[in-house]
Amino acid sequence: MSEYQEKEKISPVGEHIEYSSDASLEAASNVNEKAVIRKTDLRIVPWLSLLYLLSFLDRSNIGNANLFGLSADLGLSTTQYSACLAIFFAFYVLFEVPSNMVMKAWRPSMWLPTIMLAWGGVMIGMGFVDSFSHLLVTRVFLGITEAGLFPGVSFFLTQWYRRYEINFRIALFFSAATAAGAFGGLLARLINEMDGVNGYEGWRWIFILEGIATVIVAVASFWMLYDYPDTAKFLTEDERAFIVERLKLDNDGCSQAYKNKFIKDAFLDWKVWVFAVMFQGSLMPVYAFALFSPTLTANLGYTAAKAQLMSVPPYCVAAVTTVVAGYASDRLQKRGIVAIGFSALGALGFLMLLVTPNPNVQYAGLFLAAAGVYPLIPIVVSWGSNNCGGSLKKGVATAIIVSFGNAGGVISSFIYPREDRPRYIKGHAICFAYCLIVVVSSAIMIMYLNAQNKKKAARIAERDHPWTAEEKLPYEDDGDNVEWFKYAI
Repeated sequence: MSEYQEKEKISPVGEHIEYSSDASLEAASNVNEKAVIRKTDLRIVPWLSLLYLLSFLDRSNIGNANLFGLSADLGLSTTQYSACLAIFFAFYVLFEVPSNMVMKAWRPSMWLPTIMLAWGGVMIGMGFVDSFSHLLVTRVFLGITEAGLFPGVSFFLTQWYRRYEINFRIALFFSAATAAGAFGGLLARLINEMDGVNGYEGWRWIFILEGIATVIVAVASFWMLYDYPDTAKFLTEDERAFIVERLKLDNDGCSQAYKNKFIKDAFLDWKVWVFAVMFQGSLMPVYAFALFSPTLTANLGYTAAKAQLMSVPPYCVAAVTTVVAGYASDRLQKRGIVAIGFSALGALGFLMLLVTPNPNVQYAGLFLAAAGVYPLIPIVVSWGSNNCGGSLKKGVATAIIVSFGNAGGVISSFIYPREDRPRYIKGHAICFAYCLIVVVSSAIMIMYLNAQNKKKAARIAERDHPWTAEEKLPYEDDGDNVEWFKYAI
């Protein structure tokens, strides 16, 4: 720890003390840090995970519905079905950045339940479509209304936790996506037993019942969600002050104001776009897996119902590796090396699917692919947000990273056409290549950020004294460019 980090400094604002570490802050506040973080975890993370479980379930259940006859009943061609998958991502991408800007300007506790209520209504409507055009329109509105959840929650969590606590929480939150994959297959299998009830096919009931569940949780979210630590009613006044102060240990002089300059900075920072490429390299294989894993397991010789059940175990393994990777990344305080390791594991899984027709080897490949690509999502998002100074730039950058990554969903919608059965060479090869993109981009960022940290440390060492709070003040709008901001590697 540097000399600057070890010292406590008095800020220009009267009696406010700028603390140097969690320990000094905890000692001065008489608040038990572990108890406060545990309380925050229990109030924040489980409910957010439930929201994302429903979100991922609602966007990917079309794959389960298709396995139970959606395309056959609506007379969809392969191209039309792929278009319905892709159109969701096109509009999802367009509305992610604006959504985060609205949430920053308004209140998370109001914005997140509102968009959830909207997409739940759209999901119910999907149960009543009777043509390609109707399905296409509902997927458009599903993309618009769902767009704000993942980037919104990813940014929201950065306003509650420090930089090397955030990946584990995003991993817990995102593990809901893997649970949705496992739970979605089982749920779809059970709901399909309602085939014929009130004259509706089983796949329609999948949309209707899951949409109703989303609406119910959305209404409850108006009371269950919170805004930011300084207004959280479940915390005492001392605990609120404690969390706000400990977050400043990472903010380290960066402005938290809403200024158009920070939006521009996020769009013009090339590092943000490298993380966006990295995120697309991670997310495209995840979407491909979520949309087509029932198809891939059915291709191994199982019936539709059995294929749903056989697609569950890989998701269970992925849920475990996602949480383990998040914990390890925070504990090691390393992002890049963990990303490289898991992307290589995912690449190995897709390579096994690519090179052999042996069903046992292919099924093992599904396990490795899921175990490798799902943990990448929280790692890359937290890595990108860790390296942005100031809350508005962080919020916009997170949305850019996520929206560009979700553009990979458009690609994933077309890479496993029925005509490529039984080997699906093209789809497996593209997913393999995307995993390698993550390896390469992660290595580039590790080398660059490490070099920048060394340069910043050298410039600080040349000074005759550490930066004081007064000296930092004129540079608060410079974000992560200031020399005392240390990049996460």
